[in-house]
Amino acid sequence: MCALLVGIAALAQEYGVVNISVCNVRLTPDYDAVMDSQALLGTPVHILQRSEKNDWPEVRTPDDYTGWVHKDAITPLSFEQYHAWNAAPKIIVTALHGVVYADTRSKATLSDVVAGDRLLDLGRKGRYFRVGFPDGRTGYLERDFAQTESAWRKGLQQTPEAILTTALTMNGFPYVWAGMSPNGMDCSGFVRTVLFMHDIIIPRNASQQAKVGERIFGTEDLLPGDLVFFGRNDTAAPKVSHVGIYLGEGRFIHSLGLVKIGSFRADDPLYDAYNTGRYLFGGRVLPFVDKQEGVNTTLTNPFYQE
Repeated sequence: MCALLVGIAALAQEYGVVNISVCNVRLTPDYDAVMDSQALLGTPVHILQRSEKNDWPEVRTPDDYTGWVHKDAITPLSFEQYHAWNAAPKIIVTALHGVVYADTRSKATLSDVVAGDRLLDLGRKGRYFRVGFPDGRTGYLERDFAQTESAWRKGLQQTPEAILTTALTMNGFPYVWAGMSPNGMDCSGFVRTVLFMHDIIIPRNASQQAKVGERIFGTEDLLPGDLVFFGRNDTAAPKVSHVGIYLGEGRFIHSLGLVKIGSFRADDPLYDAYNTGRYLFGGRVLPFVDKQEGVNTTLTNPFYQE
């Protein structure tokens, strides 16, 4: 394992792994460019090309999204090192937010972490996991904030009830355009974040998410855990621009301004007339995990298997 952690930052190959808690993915290779998505610590990526000054690699993420990231946000790896990272035992961050310490005595901060981040499992020290980063840093994460991958998978639930419980833990969290972590999320980023915490990978944007699973017309046929899509229906083809998760009894949770609960029912105190008026259809995704292209897990997505 130590060999994986030594000297890899100097290499520049066609593979890499996200090296910070939340990596901003931009439309063009510049700090001032619009943020278009994000990727979490430990996410394997393909490096497609590099900017002229070599400071901004263009990458492809496991949800088939492309964009530019700053070089400090990812660690380039050879294919062999990339495969070793994917195959190594992991620690999965399960708390919404946490901190990795450089040591357990001074508790000097090494990095923040968020739910869904993945680090190398380097053992235990009292109430801490010893964890490794793609660039070779090692530190300590409180065991209450994370689980070994094997324990996490053993307790993993992909039921509507479990997913809605996770979604509600982020009620009131801030809206951030292109955000895809508990630090802040846009509408599709919220859906993507909630599902990824249950090891479900779906496309990045609402319009892409609307193309997977089974389409459900009419709110009366929605089931808890279904996705709900909103937008314009005044053309030949509906234009999806917003998404949330159906809670049941006419209510849904979504990120618009902040993560909040709305309702389709006019007699409900949480009635959302604006979004009810632009509701298009629902999407049933959960029965199609690993059964339909575009809906998979870290056990089957090729980026995590190479």
